[in-house]
Amino acid sequence: MSGSIDPRLLAIILRKVKAEPKSTRQDEDYLTHHWGYVGAIASAVLFGVSSTLNKIALENVDPLIVAGMTYLVGGFLLFGVHLSPLHKKILSLFETPTETEAKISKKDYGVLAFVILSGSVIAPSMLLQGLSETTAINASLLLNAESLFTVLIAFAFLKERGAKKDYFGIVLLLVGVVFMTTNGQFQRLTLTKETTGSLLIIGACLSWGIDNNLSKFLSKKRDIVKVTGLKCFLGGAILLVISLLLGVRLDLPPVSIPYLLSVGAFSIAFSVLLFLFALREIGSMRTGVIFSTSSLFGAIFAFIVLRETFTLTQLLAGLTMLSGVYILYRK
Repeated sequence: MSGSIDPRLLAIILRKVKAEPKSTRQDEDYLTHHWGYVGAIASAVLFGVSSTLNKIALENVDPLIVAGMTYLVGGFLLFGVHLSPLHKKILSLFETPTETEAKISKKDYGVLAFVILSGSVIAPSMLLQGLSETTAINASLLLNAESLFTVLIAFAFLKERGAKKDYFGIVLLLVGVVFMTTNGQFQRLTLTKETTGSLLIIGACLSWGIDNNLSKFLSKKRDIVKVTGLKCFLGGAILLVISLLLGVRLDLPPVSIPYLLSVGAFSIAFSVLLFLFALREIGSMRTGVIFSTSSLFGAIFAFIVLRETFTLTQLLAGLTMLSGVYILYRK
């Protein structure tokens, strides 16, 4: 026997050694891909529940107070988590191969200020004014522009790109959400009559689209709980200050408090937390459009709890949306 190594065996060993890092990278990419979609869907489910709970709360509380209180509750809850022993355990759940930044810099606080300004001040103010100047069917259709603006801004400014099947999935989702929110009743649209109200709602959607894309920079921070807590707490505080300046009474009947607490905890705190996590893992384009499925989950929850109608058109629209999500998810 010779002491030399068979060249063929050496070649095989080298191929395996070179293949291992590639295999590891593929596994890491799959984890990032998978949990990003799980986070986006979970965020949409939690937020979808809020439409039903808010309907009950709005019977006794002003819309601006509802928005401010739910965000404030979400902020308090997340700060409580941040100070508790659960903080490290929750952060470990969000650990993926995606690189994160440990420090929150002054620049990040500047981004946070713009996020709160666009998403918690300008957008709600424009939406509330727009809703008072247009019909419910118009508002339902136009609110879908948030997903569209999120996709367009991510494409144009953040340079996010996808494969052809991704764009097909996005189109399916957008078509599905339009039919879901309008129930296909396009003959009732009067966009040319209530122009001011329609433009205000579109402006609100643009502001939320900017919010969603700016939030991607904040999502890269490792302490995502602290970032989400700041976003919710400051946003809620500003909304309440605005409501007081407008002369809105801070009247909270005891019957409404459980609904405000539930929405603040689940539909705001944990929904926004999961939304930021999804932004980190799969980007603004995919997260923003998948989040639009909240209208589907909201309609299903309203059907179960409030016995609202769930039509065949909405069922088909929901299946179309889920098909779009599946196409986006496939790699």
